[in-house]
Amino acid sequence: MDTVNETIQRVMNIVVGQLPLTRVTMVSSICTILALIGGVLGYFYSPYWGVRKVPGPPTVPFLGHLPLMASYGPDVFSVLAKRYGPIFRRLPGPIPFPLLGNLPLLAKYGPDLFSVLANQYGPIFRFHMGRQPLVIVADAELCKEVGIKKFKDIPNRSIPSPISASPLHQKGLFFTRDQIWSTMRNTIVSVYQPSHLAKLVPTMQAFIESATPNIPSNEEEDIIFSDFSLKLATDVIGQAAFGVDFGLSSKPQSGGDSMNDSRHQGKNNSEAHDFMKKHIYSTTMLKMDLSGSFSIILGLLVPILQEPFRQILKRIPGTMDWKVDRTNRDLSNRLDKIVVKKMKEKDQGSKDFLSLILRARESEAVMKSVFTPDYISAVTYEHLLAGSATTSFTLSSTVYLVAGHPEVEKKLLEEIDGFGPHDQMPTADDLQFKFPYLDQVVKEAMRFYTVSPLVARETSKQVEIGGYTLPKGTWVWLALGVLAKDPKNFPEPNKFKPERFDPNCEEEKQRHPYANIPFGIGPRACIGQKFSIQEIKLSLIHLYRRYVFRHSPNMEKPLELEFSIVLNFKHGVKLRAIKRA
Repeated sequence: MDTVNETIQRVMNIVVGQLPLTRVTMVSSICTILALIGGVLGYFYSPYWGVRKVPGPPTVPFLGHLPLMASYGPDVFSVLAKRYGPIFRRLPGPIPFPLLGNLPLLAKYGPDLFSVLANQYGPIFRFHMGRQPLVIVADAELCKEVGIKKFKDIPNRSIPSPISASPLHQKGLFFTRDQIWSTMRNTIVSVYQPSHLAKLVPTMQAFIESATPNIPSNEEEDIIFSDFSLKLATDVIGQAAFGVDFGLSSKPQSGGDSMNDSRHQGKNNSEAHDFMKKHIYSTTMLKMDLSGSFSIILGLLVPILQEPFRQILKRIPGTMDWKVDRTNRDLSNRLDKIVVKKMKEKDQGSKDFLSLILRARESEAVMKSVFTPDYISAVTYEHLLAGSATTSFTLSSTVYLVAGHPEVEKKLLEEIDGFGPHDQMPTADDLQFKFPYLDQVVKEAMRFYTVSPLVARETSKQVEIGGYTLPKGTWVWLALGVLAKDPKNFPEPNKFKPERFDPNCEEEKQRHPYANIPFGIGPRACIGQKFSIQEIKLSLIHLYRRYVFRHSPNMEKPLELEFSIVLNFKHGVKLRAIKRA
């Protein structure tokens, strides 16, 4: 009996003794779960908290406003600006979804999203790129405030998810920061002096002349003009940046240059084409939406996981991250070889960008610490990227727009033909002063299709913009594409009207000076803009001396656009060329 009682007592002691422990364990577990939930919510919404008073459209949890961007594309900010009206006490903006933010809006509207949002929310509003909130500025005067007046407080570009996943693109001038950027820029700017650009005219002209005869002039045959313009722009910038002839826009010549040495015969033409193929792939994979690689998507939704997953996925054959990593490593290796070869040659007579940078590097000790071989490779590749993608887009959009407006084409042909015989090549001064209507056509095309509709900035300290206090680290993006379609500065913004840029036009005189800034604004503006404009004008003069162009019946209308590192034509630009008598 005693044994039974002792046993019962022992069991009771155990039960009674464990009861408080069980309660403690349960409470501890609940607290742990709540802490985890709080930590996750804090991680996702801490960026939002700093700009919560900035108005903007509702965000999708976690995705932010990415769905809006996918739906509207570059025009999303114009939509938001008009919708939200003038600046309110609290910055408006679309409500973000958990995790997604406003990504669903991007999926819905595509490139037009920001115009839609600007229409709804006004000139300054919030947009959530997944977890990351952006303050979108869609007003010319506010863009001036961000890009010029308060540049010291907002000196750097924010680094979006696609660039975070690409070490190759982070070391160029575009995304370097602070003192490194300043040192690089001061050196590179010297390369783009007018005297040097003038000397490049014959080189540009030679490539254009060799490329244009390869355009089929059959009125029944489509040409993918955007492909042609990309090859032409790449050949020109390849020679200017590397001293290399890629041989993409013309048929291979027996005396052509090779990829690795512009003084020897072009036996490596296939290698050049392979390089270009990888270059295009690397560029098109820099997606700003949910169609990118898995690590880029994670960077939009859960940035802290982007790099760990990228390191894992790039080792798994067949994944997009694996393909991108292999492509970028191959590009880096090829660029490194070109740089090493140039460094060994020390050709004092070479005028290409890479040679000029290497000579500047040797002149000052501080340059050697900044322009290390990997940075030189990155900034040289950046020139290839910027000089090909943006120039080819603008050249294609200009020809496309002129082809749809016979009155513009007639006036443009009269000016080009009136310059002189077709074998008379214009100089740099001629391009600047003797083709006023051509200048208006190019400006209007760049307004109509703004190649960089968004310009990224990041605050380096707490700063006030448009009456709103933004904390340090806020991503401030300038919606240049919205400015370009603002009817206050451009009446009938969806009409292609080059005359609006005539210096004697009242519209031009009354327009805000920063309403049309396709190359950006302030010290961070594109330093190669004069190079690009010079190439575009030369190309158009030579093309229209030989051909006129018509829209292909097989091309969609209107043109579909998509976001990459810059704006791009989703299905290319299909035209038909007619040889002039």
